[in-house]
Amino acid sequence: MKLRDAPSACPSLWRCLPCPPAELRLDLVLSSGQSFRWWESSPGAWTGVLGGRVWTLRQDGDRLWYTVYGEEDEHEEEQQGGCPAKAAKLDAAETDRILRDYFQLDVGLSALYRAWGAADPLFRKVANDFPGVRVLRQDPVECLFSFICTSNNHIFRITAMIERLCQAFGRRLCCLDSRPFHAFPSLSALTGADAEARLRALGFGYRAKFVSGSARAIAEGLGTEGLCQLRTEPYAEARRVLCALPGVGAKAEAVPVDTHVWHIARQRYGVALGGKSLTPRAYQEIGDFFRGLWGPRAGWAQAVSTPPSWHPCPPPQPCPPHHLSPLQVLFCADLHKGQNQPAASIGPGRADAGRAMGMGPSRDTPGGTVT
Repeated sequence: MKLRDAPSACPSLWRCLPCPPAELRLDLVLSSGQSFRWWESSPGAWTGVLGGRVWTLRQDGDRLWYTVYGEEDEHEEEQQGGCPAKAAKLDAAETDRILRDYFQLDVGLSALYRAWGAADPLFRKVANDFPGVRVLRQDPVECLFSFICTSNNHIFRITAMIERLCQAFGRRLCCLDSRPFHAFPSLSALTGADAEARLRALGFGYRAKFVSGSARAIAEGLGTEGLCQLRTEPYAEARRVLCALPGVGAKAEAVPVDTHVWHIARQRYGVALGGKSLTPRAYQEIGDFFRGLWGPRAGWAQAVSTPPSWHPCPPPQPCPPHHLSPLQVLFCADLHKGQNQPAASIGPGRADAGRAMGMGPSRDTPGGTVT
């Protein structure tokens, strides 16, 4: 099946949603390290897997365009121009809902930027250069296991690991221009007796034990539905449950803190927290400071976070202004300066899965995300 990279390719198979760049920038969000299933298939077009289907997304002015590929489309004969002769019928209302939910488009991002700017003059100085950075509301299973894979890792390698994971354990969805796409594995697929050994063979290293162990713990305890229900639990309870899983620890926070965030708090904000090292108390106090500064959705202010230790752009290539959160918007110069320098983080082998999964308190609770 041919990739459709613009609405001009099979116009009848594309739909659009109103969405100005101030509310969403695909290039910033989909390359930010929140999700590892999206690929810039052509300039401005992003293809990936969402909700068990393959999508291509594109922005044009104030519109977010999308097309969805059906599994059955792959077996249809193609007309001139590469369009399926009989494309699968999709529920337009349902696909709109899936996309709106994934990008949390019910949250007015422009209003959040104004609130952050009013509270924080440093943010206000440069925020206009980086609009549309928002939190993805991902499937909790995919998000949890993806973030377990991020420990001591960088974006290119994480993306390759997740791709191998999906190819080995996930259901095949379709093939676009000879490139196969697979669904994210189910819990049951990751709980087999040989899962850890297979993951090690795929290059997961010590993370193999965390992935298979967490899959078994969830399958034998919460189950998939219970994991999803954590979205409705108070933040402290959701964090407690997540931290009990193998490979998830102290960074399951609404505002994750590492040494870069710590130095930013001390050097740019004059916050005298912690001594010569990041103790659990300093960790909590720094998180509390940023939650207090940015307000009810402080987690959004650092959600699209790519620590410099991940090396998002392999040297010697310069790194473009992607992978930036509002916190990184404030200190992009500092973070790019340290991009090719090793950076320690709290709890090696741990993952900041909680805030990316959208788990935590309600809209009105400091540090919360939309649930």
